[in-house]
Amino acid sequence: MEEQPIITEKKDPFAALRYREFRSYLGMRFFFTFAYQMQAVIIGFHIYHLTKDPLALGLIGLCEAIPAISIALYGGYVADKSEKRGLLLKIFSGVFLCSLVMLIATSKQMHTYIPTSYIVPIMYCMVFGVGLARGFFGPATFSLMAQILPKELYPNASTWSSSSWQMASILGPAVGGLIYGFYGITPTYVVIIAFIFVSLVCIFFLKKHQPTFIPKESIVKSLTEGINFVFKSKMMLGAMSLDLFSVFFGGAVALLPVFANDILKVGSEGLGFMRAAASSGAVITMLLMTKFSPMNKPWRNLLIAVVGFATSIICYGLSTSFYLTLFFLFCEGAFDSVSVIIRSTIMQLLTPDQMRGRVSAVNSMFIGSSNEIGAFESGLTAKLMRTVPAVVFGGSMTLGIAAITYFKTKSLLPLTLNDIKPADKIEDQI
Repeated sequence: MEEQPIITEKKDPFAALRYREFRSYLGMRFFFTFAYQMQAVIIGFHIYHLTKDPLALGLIGLCEAIPAISIALYGGYVADKSEKRGLLLKIFSGVFLCSLVMLIATSKQMHTYIPTSYIVPIMYCMVFGVGLARGFFGPATFSLMAQILPKELYPNASTWSSSSWQMASILGPAVGGLIYGFYGITPTYVVIIAFIFVSLVCIFFLKKHQPTFIPKESIVKSLTEGINFVFKSKMMLGAMSLDLFSVFFGGAVALLPVFANDILKVGSEGLGFMRAAASSGAVITMLLMTKFSPMNKPWRNLLIAVVGFATSIICYGLSTSFYLTLFFLFCEGAFDSVSVIIRSTIMQLLTPDQMRGRVSAVNSMFIGSSNEIGAFESGLTAKLMRTVPAVVFGGSMTLGIAAITYFKTKSLLPLTLNDIKPADKIEDQI
């Protein structure tokens, strides 16, 4: 058995950025995420404006999660066996078309031809289409990043990649809420489509990356191989499970339109700042983590981050002050960013190149759609027990999940970055 190389993080915090193709990759993620987050904000606020029903907000998440989960395993299989740049072009083109349909359906000119009662179902259908694209997007981008950079830069690259996502998540909601509040939904969708187009242009600056996996068996056997790999790696499975259940019960961010409109009464502009507050905490923390890594004891730090995330959600739910709410949302984003960095680094280190798409697909089923499923849970509980009790309930359940995980995974607490090894070497550590 070959001795595993020691994984060390470069002291240079900009090490990954010195690769030109990685910068193009970040640009693609940034502009796409900017547009995606803008769209998420205005869809939620517009649908709540039309329906006045918190359950309608939960259904947005469900419409995106169902196709994303259903297609995820096949999306991972396709990502493993496909050329990555061409696949990303197809994915982004599909999202571009869905956004274009939403622009047309919500424009004032179309209200003459489309009854208002039809607008919400049309938007749900387009969200469903975006969910289908997401089932391919996650595995494709995850496997692409591993082909751009050497393995010793994965922790640094994961930090910059997540920071890019979070920065876009700051600007997207804020810009989306402001444009929607001052100019209306049509100009907002024009900006969204423009940024999706820019992300498409960034893809052309990527090299063609041929697949490292050539399927020699049936698709069912190939997919089963990816599932078995994840379940064999107890550290990876534990991280995915912790995130799934904590975000499922802690998906209270979906109820922000209710807080903005009915409780804090700050309108769509305030909603944009509330969405941006969580992302501000995340991106500032992630930039700090390029210098001060949380990977010295990753499992311990992951549990601490989840506890902080849950506590921030409870405080946000109980707050009646707009500025205090912004502070708690900032803290929620900061703690969440730590867990994102740790989980993404663990996945990159544990996954062999030929299985990255399929493993990422399993991850998408656990984590990628947990936000949408959590949004549905939050909307449903808000419908049943009102908004504030629903948020407090979700945060409390997340604390409970963290406590259970702590007692079941005590043996992982002292592990360092160099102790993280492939699945067959960590089986006995839990």
